Amino acid sequence: MHSTPPLSLGAEPRADYLEKVTGAAVYASDVTVPNMLHGKILRSTVPHARIVQIDVSAALAMPGVAAVLTGDDLKDLPGTEIRWGLSLRDRPVIAVDKVRYVGDPVAAVAAIDEATAEAAVDAIHVTYDPLPYSTTAQDALSEGAALVHEDMDVLKDYYFRGHCNPVAGTNQFQQWSYESGNPDSIFQSDVRVFEDTFTFPMVFHYAMEPHVCVAHWTPKSLEIWSGGQTPTAIQRVCSEILGVPLACVRVHSPYVGGGFGGKASVKIDPLVAALSWKARAPVRICLSIAESMLTCRRLDAELTLKTAVDPHGKIVAKSVRAVLNGGAYADTGPAIAVKAAIRAIGPYHIPNLKLEAVGVYTNTVPGAAFRSIGGPQAVWATESQMDIIAHELGIDPVEFRMLNLADKGQTIKHDLRPIDVDMRRSLRAALDTLGSLPEPRHEGPRAVGVAVGATDPGIMPIGGAIVRLRADGSVSVSANTVEIGQGSRGVLRIVANKVLNQPLNKITVAEPDTLQAPYDWGTGASRSTVIIGLAVQLACEDIVRQVCDTAADILGGSAQDYQLVDNAVQGPAGSIELIELLRRFNGMAAGEFLGVGRVNPNTKNGAFKIQPLFWETGAGAFEIALDEDTGAIRVLRVGGAADLGRVINPKAAEGQDEGAMVMALGHTLSEEYIYEDGQVVNGTLFDYKVPTTEDAPHHVGTALIESGDGPGPFGARGGGEGAILPAAPAIANALFQGWGIRVKELPLTPERVWRALRDKKPTKD
Repeated sequence: MHSTPPLSLGAEPRADYLEKVTGAAVYASDVTVPNMLHGKILRSTVPHARIVQIDVSAALAMPGVAAVLTGDDLKDLPGTEIRWGLSLRDRPVIAVDKVRYVGDPVAAVAAIDEATAEAAVDAIHVTYDPLPYSTTAQDALSEGAALVHEDMDVLKDYYFRGHCNPVAGTNQFQQWSYESGNPDSIFQSDVRVFEDTFTFPMVFHYAMEPHVCVAHWTPKSLEIWSGGQTPTAIQRVCSEILGVPLACVRVHSPYVGGGFGGKASVKIDPLVAALSWKARAPVRICLSIAESMLTCRRLDAELTLKTAVDPHGKIVAKSVRAVLNGGAYADTGPAIAVKAAIRAIGPYHIPNLKLEAVGVYTNTVPGAAFRSIGGPQAVWATESQMDIIAHELGIDPVEFRMLNLADKGQTIKHDLRPIDVDMRRSLRAALDTLGSLPEPRHEGPRAVGVAVGATDPGIMPIGGAIVRLRADGSVSVSANTVEIGQGSRGVLRIVANKVLNQPLNKITVAEPDTLQAPYDWGTGASRSTVIIGLAVQLACEDIVRQVCDTAADILGGSAQDYQLVDNAVQGPAGSIELIELLRRFNGMAAGEFLGVGRVNPNTKNGAFKIQPLFWETGAGAFEIALDEDTGAIRVLRVGGAADLGRVINPKAAEGQDEGAMVMALGHTLSEEYIYEDGQVVNGTLFDYKVPTTEDAPHHVGTALIESGDGPGPFGARGGGEGAILPAAPAIANALFQGWGIRVKELPLTPERVWRALRDKKPTKD
């Protein structure tokens, strides 16, 4: 077996840097196990159809083919379920009876090598009976639209707290509403009312490493090496499907080459595990980027906002209708729809609110969590409309925001924690940062746009960590937070370093392993530092207590007389090495101090029961230039700001925010799935355009604000998602400020911008 090497030690918090740049780091896609077969997936070529027949005889006759899995095999699976989901149990291990989108897995082959598996997939013949299909939410909601799912099996408290509310006999998998105050009466009073609709595209996560899984099933166990972000969710689903007790399902999480939510919850692992069961051998499936594009994507959305402003410029009422296209399977979609509606409020105190969220099944690639679920869709709409309103009122856009931003501690939505960030400070910091950057190398018109955003992370406060202080003063940390490039292992090392007072080069963080590390809900929603970092802090504080109690017991005095120092305990009479302390306590020069840290809703006297644990916010000021002949936008400078409470690793925090900003340039300027005749027509590396280094701004600055009042270790709050929020509306606002055109549909492609410029110009007689 190709296992992950021990984490290299060093004074640099990100001990993975050297492994990654030298190629020594082992990712899930690098894992091999003895006698491993290779799997390939046959995917549907039609968007919606009954499966009439699957002929696998030619594939099975090929030398080197070990097994072919189809929907007919699922009835023989040893588990209790053949479907899974987060809010709705709607996704089968592999297509049963019908397919729901182009890309839906129909059959899977296990063979001695990838070439043989590919040839076998090509030899499988499928007969379909086509059904009507919908690729847009509007079509799927229309009267008489064919149902993507005839039945909706609602789960309760599986992945997110609560449950979704589908509408039977329709394609709506989520229907949610909320109202406070009396918005309808306010809209009829002495106010100015603004109503606008904005659209947001389907977007691919585009992680560098595609989805990958190695699974080894035996009648009594299941071992998985996964490129997923949520090992315990994978463990639970595979336990149900394969009938293996949780204690016997072991999920390893090596380094993962990016996730951004596209590898959260559960994706291909149950299929790979079932194929291993069918083949009676370990199986590896590693998707191509094109296949990953057919696995999940960000939900596209249409948001309609109606906002009332009083004669003094104060927003007094707002209604939001968010319609999100969740694709063929709900996945995280029910939560994303609700989050989009809530996050469209913005960081503003609005006394009268009316929110509606609609999640819709369509015959498209399933939607999934993606960096700040629902946030970019919502902030794009709200912050674009803020500038529209400011312009119509004749108020500077920054001043209009300053007038309406909620004070720190003021309510955004009455059943959520009051906002815990001073957004005026953040907006000023973003503008100051922009102003401090070098002048761009550009001749010609330039314009600046601003935007702010506030999101309520859907964090489940459940997680734990185990820390061991060894006899030689070295420290090992065990937790199930997955390292997807965000630097979680580095943060955990720093937390242990600060509490235990041991040097970084003696602290390691183990690879996540569900057999060894405590339960953790998952890696996402900016929760690793807050939840698992806090668990590590608690575990380390437990160790400090043990060490000081032991020193007092052996050497006399009170525990308060002692403190832990590098490989020793310092007391009134000097210091004693840890190994000598253990020798005197245990009777031999060996042993360890072990601490366990757990976070749950009762943490901090029940404060973790209130949602959100913290507000994740972002403020951005973007300066752009425009080629009026082509419509191409060039981002010149960006100033951003985020209040992280306490910055554990400044370099990594800046990198996270800058990476989020560049990622946002994708859905702002170029990225979108294009559907024709029920299928994606730009689903390749060549046709789907993501930002490159040439598209990155000339100058970027990030202000990291430390207010010290977050719920995590040392007052930290999560980060890395807030900076994705301001980009699209700020750039669109800059486009209006400089060139007088308002575009309400993303992405702002050169053609779309050029057409807006053309339409703005007066026609000649």
